[in-house]
Amino acid sequence: MATTVRRSTRTLPVAPLGPENPLPALLPLDEAHTLQESERAALPAEMARQVGYGPLRSVLPARVFDGYGRRRDPAALDTLVLENDRLCVTVLPGLGGRVASLFHKPSGRELLYANPVFQPADFALNGAWYSGGIEWNIGATGHTTLSCAPLHAARVPAPGGDGAMVRLWEWERLRDTPFQVDLWLPDESDFLYVGARIRNPHDRTVPVYWWSNIAVPEDEGTRVLAPAEETWYFAYERRLRRIPVPEWRGTDLSYPLHSRFPADYFYEVPEGARKWIASLDEKGKGLVQTSTDVLRGRKLFVWGSGPGGRRWQQWLTEPGTPGYVEIQAGLARTQLEHVPLEAGGEFAWLEAYGPLATDPAAVHGADWAAARGHAQERLEAALPRSCVEAAYEAWRPYADADPEGEPLAVGSGWGALEVERGGFTLPGTPFAAETMGEEQRPWAQLLRTGALPCGPADSPPGPTLVAAGWRELLESAHAAKGAARHELDHHLGVAQWHAGDRSQAVRSWERSLDSAQRGARWPALRCLAVADQQEGNTARAAQRSLDAVTDARKSLDTGRVSARAALSALAREAVEALLAADRPGEAATVLDELSAAERALGRFRLLHARVLLARGDTAGARAVFDGDFEVEDLREGEEVLSDTWAALTDEPLPDHYDFRMRP
Repeated sequence: MATTVRRSTRTLPVAPLGPENPLPALLPLDEAHTLQESERAALPAEMARQVGYGPLRSVLPARVFDGYGRRRDPAALDTLVLENDRLCVTVLPGLGGRVASLFHKPSGRELLYANPVFQPADFALNGAWYSGGIEWNIGATGHTTLSCAPLHAARVPAPGGDGAMVRLWEWERLRDTPFQVDLWLPDESDFLYVGARIRNPHDRTVPVYWWSNIAVPEDEGTRVLAPAEETWYFAYERRLRRIPVPEWRGTDLSYPLHSRFPADYFYEVPEGARKWIASLDEKGKGLVQTSTDVLRGRKLFVWGSGPGGRRWQQWLTEPGTPGYVEIQAGLARTQLEHVPLEAGGEFAWLEAYGPLATDPAAVHGADWAAARGHAQERLEAALPRSCVEAAYEAWRPYADADPEGEPLAVGSGWGALEVERGGFTLPGTPFAAETMGEEQRPWAQLLRTGALPCGPADSPPGPTLVAAGWRELLESAHAAKGAARHELDHHLGVAQWHAGDRSQAVRSWERSLDSAQRGARWPALRCLAVADQQEGNTARAAQRSLDAVTDARKSLDTGRVSARAALSALAREAVEALLAADRPGEAATVLDELSAAERALGRFRLLHARVLLARGDTAGARAVFDGDFEVEDLREGEEVLSDTWAALTDEPLPDHYDFRMRP
């Protein structure tokens, strides 16, 4: 049975993603995988260079998703199903192209952790992310901005005439790199093959990042094996330490539940060794991932056995659901690194995912070297390394093959816009002009005419493009006929800020502020407030944030979803800024002016508690906590709940507020 491909749906409890945050993301969300300069000095030279290479200044031009909640209702998600006589693979093209299920028919086993719900949480570089399955992380350190975004998808002939492949592709906007993921199941194969490629169509070197994250079930007997004697241990204290595998400080850390707190273990896989990682249960059965050597890194992520990790697992799914760990594979040794991709170059590799059955006594009863040696022997018997290399060579001529027939799914129009601007030719990954929509049209007009139109005065400005080519177009642009100059200056300032030219950005926003019509000053005020905050001018940042809220309430049409999202985001930023400036009374006023529905949101209830605390009303702040609330967009590693509680009382932190990821 050669691979068949069909469209389908999967119905499960879904928390809607909600609207984008319309405020330009001038600062990166707090990313846990960062190191201080002093920490880098002790690293190997290549690792130290790549840890310091290409850090993000922001997630621009992407927008943040923080408008989701925690109410889940049954909904149908579009899926693509690949199937042969051994495996059934379910893909979510509208949610980052994630492989949601890898079901092995002969054994009747689900090889992945298949999350029974869709629950966004604040883990991606731009906010919303969800757990489970196999995700394709591209762009920069952290979960991709495409975690919850649609990808293009189509059928493509599979190598060797084995039916069809599913090709997923999109334009990754943080680094301006197109990529593709080809999925197929050879006839009678127990392994899903994945051909992946990242291309750099530009005349400059770009930083690149890739990690394939595989969620697998976790229980007391789960052991993770990889071909390494050492690992780079990284936890939320943000230190990177080289430690032995598997035992450190008297604990065998190859068993995920032996870790107390969430942590990353980046394995030091020797050069020339076969690249693989496996998660095996107490019976010696589980999933193995292997690849060609370009994908050199291997990692284990654990939530640990402590209360914070357990609470996060409940948060990402639902009570009573088994836990999971992640085994991962990447281009670098660690996820703190970016890798240079030369002009006109590409990275391409092949991965394989499938079941692995071992002798449980050999896996669990032997020492580390014997256990991993046994697992590698079983892998070699199930899928020889030479077969993976041969499959890669067979796939390469098909990587440029044009998709067949009608699209299976449609991604964004940003790739089509970039292809038009750059004149790129990208065989195998067509970005059709007809995929451009409302968000791309103003920029297409700028490209073709040199004039940038603006949107309705009662709506937030649209997204800003910030790559060097677009910034140059903005610098020489004029406002379209009938359009106001202030919106053009707003976009220009955002692009200059992203480029690191902060003084010019401030000048552009000040110019926007001066030329804005009455009631359209808030975008510039908000951007200037962020600049003030970065310069340490807390008082002016607070005043400008407050003025932005006041102005937006006068000018925005709250009948528009984007306007309501902007007002909510402005209020949140203003309260934070006013608290930092020791103006809790005005912060309270901002909260009071929110709608009842907004005040009921967990983030604003937490802000209310913090305002009460700042005003000396400890009892009132404690009452907020006693009333129970959930901060829907709590950030990975964020400690504001435990910090606020500690300011209120010496009592132990209640379990449902305990998301602490470090001692």
